[in-house]
Amino acid sequence: MKVLVIIAHPAIEQSTVNKAWMEELKKHDNITVHELYQEYKEEIDVKREQELCEAHDRIVWQFPFYWYSSPSLLKEWQDKVLTYGWAYGANGNALHGKELILAVTTGSGEEKYRAGGLNHYSMSELLKPFQATSNLIGTTFLPSYLFYGTSEATKEEIQKSAKEYAEYILTPLS
Repeated sequence: MKVLVIIAHPAIEQSTVNKAWMEELKKHDNITVHELYQEYKEEIDVKREQELCEAHDRIVWQFPFYWYSSPSLLKEWQDKVLTYGWAYGANGNALHGKELILAVTTGSGEEKYRAGGLNHYSMSELLKPFQATSNLIGTTFLPSYLFYGTSEATKEEIQKSAKEYAEYILTPLS
């Protein structure tokens, strides 16, 4: 299985968890690590991005959770790359049969993402727009890989999560 990990972190060098994850993923031959903020300062190369997606079986969107969504470049990537006639709509079946996973980090602990918590909603609820996108483009939406509380995580917890994350995204569905 070939896995494409699209990393959307505007300050990856200052990151603890996302950077550790990226470094672990680069150790695996069948994972393509694609850093959007390193790649694009100007216009997104739509054809290149579509070819990357077509060449992989599983696509992972990795990002820190910003304002109850992803960083803006991932949203722009979706707007530009997931085009009518390619990703959805008439003859838009290029991604059908592929799998989509979200790999998301939060600064706050898990207890803040539930009914009665600070954020009032679970991550599952807050990530529904991504699941709806997956439904529209015909990918199989797999359970997200979540890391809560990045601001208080130990180096050991981060390294353990990086190895578990790589194993998770490389494991076939069945």
